[in-house]
Amino acid sequence: MDRRDAYRILQVRQDADPDVVRAAYRVLARKLHPDGKAAPLDAAAEGRMTDLNWAYARIRDDAARQAYERERQASAPPTAAEPRSHGAPLPQADDDATQATLDFGRYTGWMLRDVAARDIDYLIWLRRHASGARFRPAIDRLVREQQAPPRPAGRQR
Repeated sequence: MDRRDAYRILQVRQDADPDVVRAAYRVLARKLHPDGKAAPLDAAAEGRMTDLNWAYARIRDDAARQAYERERQASAPPTAAEPRSHGAPLPQADDDATQATLDFGRYTGWMLRDVAARDIDYLIWLRRHASGARFRPAIDRLVREQQAPPRPAGRQR
């Protein structure tokens, strides 16, 4: 049984609108496609692009989505011994995700930290939107930093 989760690969909710699914696919395909990279394609990147195409084929239209849902419901749930389903690669612990650059929307080419300094409301909106799913931990951090009360300048104990 194929345990890949098409929704997780595309980083969308199960009840996502077809337009959201299509937008998520396009954003991820632009990010992962080998034609957009200067470096040669490695096996991991090729696998991610293959998984992305597989996931989009499963849920891009209503008929395929209903068939995929029936198949998912008929299968047994995964066990803890099985590897995790696919999804966006998690950033390394030493990566500063707030330095990530947006590749869509009105702030294309901006780093998250710069967007936070200019328009924190946009980041709050982006955190809720499917296209911002990969940036949620960094957005949470930036919002906390922006909303933290200033420390009083006084004596320290």
